[in-house]
Amino acid sequence: MALHISSPSPSFQSHNFPHRLPTSSPSSLSPGSLRSRTPIPRIKKPLGFSCRSSNEDYYIYAPEDIGDGFSFSGGKYADGDGDSPADEWFKQGKYVKAHPVSGTGEKAKDPIFGLAMGGSSQASVDLFRWFCVESGSPDNPPIILIHGFPSQAYSYRKVLPVLAKNYFVIAFDWIGFGFSDKPLAKNGFDYTLDEYVSSLESLIDQLGISKVSLVVQGYFAPVVVKYASSHQEKINDLILLNPPITAKHANLPSTLSIFSNFLLGEIFSQDPLRASDKALKSAGPYKMKEADAMVYRRPYLISGSSGFALNAISRSMKKELKNYIEEMKTTLMDDTWKVQTTVCWGQRDRWLSYDGVVDFCNDSKHRLVELPRAGHHVQEDSGEEVGQLIAGIIRKRSFGIA
Repeated sequence: MALHISSPSPSFQSHNFPHRLPTSSPSSLSPGSLRSRTPIPRIKKPLGFSCRSSNEDYYIYAPEDIGDGFSFSGGKYADGDGDSPADEWFKQGKYVKAHPVSGTGEKAKDPIFGLAMGGSSQASVDLFRWFCVESGSPDNPPIILIHGFPSQAYSYRKVLPVLAKNYFVIAFDWIGFGFSDKPLAKNGFDYTLDEYVSSLESLIDQLGISKVSLVVQGYFAPVVVKYASSHQEKINDLILLNPPITAKHANLPSTLSIFSNFLLGEIFSQDPLRASDKALKSAGPYKMKEADAMVYRRPYLISGSSGFALNAISRSMKKELKNYIEEMKTTLMDDTWKVQTTVCWGQRDRWLSYDGVVDFCNDSKHRLVELPRAGHHVQEDSGEEVGQLIAGIIRKRSFGIA
């Protein structure tokens, strides 16, 4: 029997699986590694482009010095009357520099026309910049919220304030997503899943975390589990939100697999509506507000690097995800796995089938929590409930409650 959560008044029915509890207590996170804020560049002169989404027009405009030939910016807040939702979100975050830049150091060129890319598409000189939003007191136990593919840290905006009451919470954008660096493939970062594992290790080390609870959603779950398998001593809890855990889950839905196609994928990945709006709304019952949509579109509107990164990671997922899922299943079912692990599942997921999830949790003896009203992006559909759920799972572990 699974634990069911429904909004607004959740009722609980739980699997009674035994848990393996870690022996070390959580420690707080040092905030000293976070750098000062850098404002999003403002674009000056509008041009007359317009698009339509969800029965509402929004407007994009481009500066005269576009740079890479793909950059646009703006939206319905482009007239300069106040900050856009993307600006407001950006102000809440800071940059952390972590993971060394590889490659020759040559200037990146777009893969379609061979033109020199703008500055936002170039790799950092030494270490990549990760956009991080933190909330809560640094004296409290740390939790890291890790978004899925394709998404942003912004997806946890409703979860952050719930957890911040008793924890120090950090949500970050992966390299290639949101407001983090987006180097062109083969210009410092190739977007392989192995690189994401090693880059996550670099980021957590840079943050100075000794013990942490990790929450990860969607297709990046196998990446996080692989990191965790070599660092169990650092992890108090692992919470997986709609992770791909069966053989069928290795096949990307058509909404995502299209981005990996030759040429067509490179073109579609430059479409902000297809890359952000459709990718979110096709995965479940999520109803996207225009203000939220503008935050998700923003990276794709200001630089072609976001689309090229999406194309690169889509190809890596299509090629490597199957082996990563098999490795994740083996890890989580092995007797040497000692981290308390919980699988939370939005049952209205249109991308990943629920078939086989209960069997996996029964066989691995990991707790399963069902969210009947949520889809694949559970933190979008049921943000406050997910925040309360995470807090409850960690609290029970802290007090040794099964």
